Amino acid sequence: QVPLVESGGGLVQAGGSLRLSCAASARTFGMYSMGWFRQAPGKEREFVAAVRRSDGTTYYADSVKGRFTVSRDNARNTTYLQMNSLKPEDTAVYYCAATSGNIEYLLRNLNLYHYWGQGTQVTVSS
Repeated sequence: QVPLVESGGGLVQAGGSLRLSCAASARTFGMYSMGWFRQAPGKEREFVAAVRRSDGTTYYADSVKGRFTVSRDNARNTTYLQMNSLKPEDTAVYYCAATSGNIEYLLRNLNLYHYWGQGTQVTVSS
């Protein structure tokens, strides 16, 4: 089990920034690649970003590339999602998730993640 707890969501104006954190209560954190997903009302959950367990390589959805940065701190068992230049269409519940996968196409597939956090709401006003 890898319990995950997200924090850092909130309400921000368009153009603003937020940093989400995802803390894992597991000493095996370093064995997992970490992903961020989001789900807007009436839409399916979608991939946002991921950071690979082996070397910290990062991957992004085209919609957030250049604006969001994913990172991890294995010493703190935490992964982060820095979100800049936020847009109203970024409004969603954001989830972090953990997977033992280590290949890009696996990290983009939400069905291959084993553990999920409870989600944190991000609302961007126009």
